Amino acid sequence: MSNRNKGIILLLISAFGFSMMAALVKLSGDVPTVQKTLFRNLVSAIIAFGFVIYNKERLFGKKENQKLLLSRSALGTIGMVLFFYAIDNLVLSDADMLNKLSPFLLIIFSAIFLKEKARLYQIIAIIVAFIGTLFIIKPAFSVEFIPYLAGIFSAVFAAGAYTLLRVLGDKEKFYTIVFYFSFFTTVTLLPFTIAFYEPMSLKQWVYLLSAGAFATLGQFGLTIAYKFAPAREISIFFYSTVVYSALISIILFDQVPDIFSILGYFIIFGASLYMFLRNNKEAKKVETSR
Repeated sequence: MSNRNKGIILLLISAFGFSMMAALVKLSGDVPTVQKTLFRNLVSAIIAFGFVIYNKERLFGKKENQKLLLSRSALGTIGMVLFFYAIDNLVLSDADMLNKLSPFLLIIFSAIFLKEKARLYQIIAIIVAFIGTLFIIKPAFSVEFIPYLAGIFSAVFAAGAYTLLRVLGDKEKFYTIVFYFSFFTTVTLLPFTIAFYEPMSLKQWVYLLSAGAFATLGQFGLTIAYKFAPAREISIFFYSTVVYSALISIILFDQVPDIFSILGYFIIFGASLYMFLRNNKEAKKVETSR
C-alpha cells in the first residue's frame, strides 16, 4: 500500500473518530458544555500521557516552545467549548460543517501572521465557502442565531490553533502537543466544572468517556496521516466527517438537514474540492520546473 493511501485511510478513520466524538457529546444530553469539554479532554490527556512516558519525552515540551504551546492550547480550548455548544444546539451536521471553515480561515491567518501570500484562487474559494455558510445559517439575527455564531467562531479559534501548530512543525512530538493541550484544557475548565457541576448518570459517564477515546483516535489519526502524505494531497478526505455526521444525525437524532443546509454543504465542499485540486496542480508545476 502506498503512503498516500495509508494517509487517506488514516484520515478517514480520524474523521470517523471526530464524528463519533461529536455524536457522543450530543447524546450525553443536559450536561454543562464546560463539563463535557473537560471529560473529553481528561481522557485524551491520560492516553497522551501514556505515549509521552513510553517514548521518554518531556511532558510539557521544550522551554523555547512554551509560548507557542500555551497559545495553541488556549485557542484550541476556546474553540472546543464553542464547538461543543454548537453541537448541543444545532443539527449535528450543521455544527460540523461550520467548524470545517477552519481550513479557509487558516489561509487568511497564514497570510496575516506567517506572511504566506494568499493566491487569487484561494481568496475566491474563501468567498464561495462563506456564501455556503449563509445557506446553513439562514441568518435571522434572533436568539437561535447564537449557536450558529458559536459554530463559526469555533472554526476561527481552531484555525488560530492550527496556525500555531504549523509554526511548531517538528519542534515537538505530536503526543506531547496533544498532552499539553488536553492537560491545559482540563486544568483551565476544572474550576468552572466544579462550580457548575451537574450530577451525571452512568450512561452520561459512558458517553463522555467514550467521546474522549474517539477524540483521541481522531487526533492521533489526523497527525499520523500527514506524516504519510502532505495535506495538499489528502486533506479533502477529512470532509468525510460531514457525511458521517449527517448519517448520525438522521439515525440517532432523527434530525434531517433542510434543503438549504444541504446546499450549503455542497457549496463549501465544492470550494474545498476546487482548492484541493488547484493546490495539487500548483505543486506539480513546481515539481516539474525543478
